[in-house]
Amino acid sequence: MLAYGGFTNYGEDLGILMLDTKFPRIPGDVGNARTFPFTVRYLTVKGAIPSRIVWEPDPSLLEPFIDGARELEKQGVKAITTSCGFLAMFQRELAAAVEVPVFASSLLQIPFLFGLCGRRGKAGILTARKASLGAAHFEGCGIGDIPLAVGGMDGSPEFTRVFLHWGDKGGGDEPLDVDAVRDELSAAACALVGENPEIRFVVLECTNMPPFRQEIQKACRRPVYDIVTLANYVHSGLFNGTGLS
Repeated sequence: MLAYGGFTNYGEDLGILMLDTKFPRIPGDVGNARTFPFTVRYLTVKGAIPSRIVWEPDPSLLEPFIDGARELEKQGVKAITTSCGFLAMFQRELAAAVEVPVFASSLLQIPFLFGLCGRRGKAGILTARKASLGAAHFEGCGIGDIPLAVGGMDGSPEFTRVFLHWGDKGGGDEPLDVDAVRDELSAAACALVGENPEIRFVVLECTNMPPFRQEIQKACRRPVYDIVTLANYVHSGLFNGTGLS
């Protein structure tokens, strides 16, 4: 048996490009390392606050994200994801910049899931801000030709206060009302499916939503997927390159 080298550290197969935030990330969130049954490696992209990704997308952030992806690759990760589904707009550029697989957004699951459903009905998306999710994100994930129903947290005060307005006024120390966010997400998912009963499944765009996946499933009575389900799937097929388990 042979063991191969080339890196300083080993066993951190999944690299995660993080937005520059300090809001709470509870277990289940992509930014909480306890979310995963395997070891991950984080890299923060400085200056990438939510307002520059979600509210007013800043194309100048592409290069820092590419630099971050290349740095994670140099550090030995075998796949790369991100902490914001709106980075779907950079999916193609990030994937082209490195040799390891990149999945910038949970929305990449939609073509696969829609095929499993016989390409019938609609794919549901629950996003952090419906008003900001559009063609650039759909095209980046190859879902421009799939019937979509999109619901957002635009009118949900606690979710928006913590996850979308962070950094606007230098905040970030305020606590997260977990129960309030759980109730807001469940209500938003129910409203989405209620308005679009032909939805076959729901994908959570936002990486802060996965801690509440089970509650959302129970509320909307549809299969629910997110960045964590995608990360677990991708990781299950990775070769660690050492020749050892």
